[in-house]
Amino acid sequence: MIWVGLTGGIATGKSTVAKTLAKMGFTVLNADELVHRLLLKGSEAYTEVLDAFGLDILGPGQQVDRKKLGEIVFKDKSKLELLESIIHPKIRKCMKTKREDLTSKGEDIAFYDVPLLFEKKMETQFDQIVVVSCSEDLQVKRLMAREKLNKGQALSRIALQLPMKEKEKKANLVIMNNEGLLELEQKVRSIYAQ
Repeated sequence: MIWVGLTGGIATGKSTVAKTLAKMGFTVLNADELVHRLLLKGSEAYTEVLDAFGLDILGPGQQVDRKKLGEIVFKDKSKLELLESIIHPKIRKCMKTKREDLTSKGEDIAFYDVPLLFEKKMETQFDQIVVVSCSEDLQVKRLMAREKLNKGQALSRIALQLPMKEKEKKANLVIMNNEGLLELEQKVRSIYAQ
């Protein structure tokens, strides 16, 4: 099975590319969705995150409010590292199992949508890496609109990730997402052939 890492920067359109690939019939596993499941009330990670960050991060139904948690960890790199030390080992274990299952089922190709692929030095785990990128101005505008942030907050979140130019250099394929949705979908459809 060809195991493809799908990554990009925050607000570059990676999730849209993942959804398009899924619509085309490809298996796309998503690291963020896995984090959501790992943080559900009653899980081991839930308990560890509450022990580390306190009850103030809880929202309705005593579930972890990811926005509240994000406000804490995106302001303090040491707290972000603490959260990652709790979550990332569990994600790696789960993904290893899912990859083995897909291989045993005879899948030809599968994509793993993982935002911090390069930051967490995961390059060697993939046969191919696809990076979704866009101009920095567009990235900032998209992030501000999506997360209701001011420009400073958006720039500080972007700064937590490796610069897009560096990610582009490390990729096997780069999808530039500076145009509209139709153009992006056309670019995605060309990936399989490549």
